[in-house]
Amino acid sequence: MKTISIDGRTIDASHAPYVIAELSANHNGSINTAMRIIEEAKKAGADAIKLQTYRPSTITLDSDLPDFQITEGLWKGHTLYELYEWAHTPWEWHQPLFEYARKLGITIFSSPFDTTAVDLLEGLGAPAYKIASFEAVDLPLIEYVAKTGKPMIISTGMANAEEIREAIDAARGAGCKELAILHCVSGYPAPAEDYNLRTISDMIERFGLVTGLSDHTLDNTTAIASVVLGASIIEKHFTLDRNGGGPDDSFSLEPVDLAALCRDSKTAWEALGNINYGMKSSEQGNVKFRRSLYFVKDMKAGDIITPDSIRSVRPGYGLPPKYLDSVVNKTLATDVSAYTPVKLSHFD
Repeated sequence: MKTISIDGRTIDASHAPYVIAELSANHNGSINTAMRIIEEAKKAGADAIKLQTYRPSTITLDSDLPDFQITEGLWKGHTLYELYEWAHTPWEWHQPLFEYARKLGITIFSSPFDTTAVDLLEGLGAPAYKIASFEAVDLPLIEYVAKTGKPMIISTGMANAEEIREAIDAARGAGCKELAILHCVSGYPAPAEDYNLRTISDMIERFGLVTGLSDHTLDNTTAIASVVLGASIIEKHFTLDRNGGGPDDSFSLEPVDLAALCRDSKTAWEALGNINYGMKSSEQGNVKFRRSLYFVKDMKAGDIITPDSIRSVRPGYGLPPKYLDSVVNKTLATDVSAYTPVKLSHFD
């Protein structure tokens, strides 16, 4: 079975989906807000909270040349450096955030964006690593993370099948034993119709790994649907207030939505169950609403069953109606009373 384990929690198709709340930039410059987000993620039932570990200088260059200008989307008008200066989680926050999450009993890990970030997270005892979609083509970073020996999750937004395979091979080649991948659309927000969720089933078959969804749609519908197609991990951005004004707030879930995701994704997984054509526990009391054969008059042993001596009626405690023709003209072996179910034991 394809499986990984993070902090003792097994993640695979035989367990309810592993829900990751992505804190990202939603702290909006306040460590107290970051701690509240961790607390609310725990209350909502998320399995993990995830950070992003970078400095502006480790992810881009401080330039306003055209290559570094953002000209459309949520962050239009900023340079890349300005965006990441605004959005980053200060490195000195990491230790207190890790300590707080552990105190609350929720797993915490991060997406590193360069080797120095990996070194920082290793010093904090990070139990796993997430490779962000835009870094899925950074094979040297993937290899560096893989050498930690920790479980890895690689998000695949914007990556084609060949690039996904290269990322997997890089991780495996550098020693990663526990690896998962996430189907993702790197739009912020992304429309549901862009997700092509049937890709998840193909990814499971094609790459043979635990597979999940990094979801940037505005509600939970896409994430819940992904469970039916085999998603074992669901990642969603999480905030205290979608109108908070931060770089990622507007496409993030609020606490009530995250709680619904944790609840409903588990319900969807439970509903999948196993292949089972038998009567279910909730149906046992409803057998009275099925049809079956009943005697409609008193009869003696030796009497011949005629068409007017039995009927197909509710409840369902007698022989199924399919036996009607075969019972007619049979000889009774015992006396029977009207309104009792027809049984095979009534006949020779």
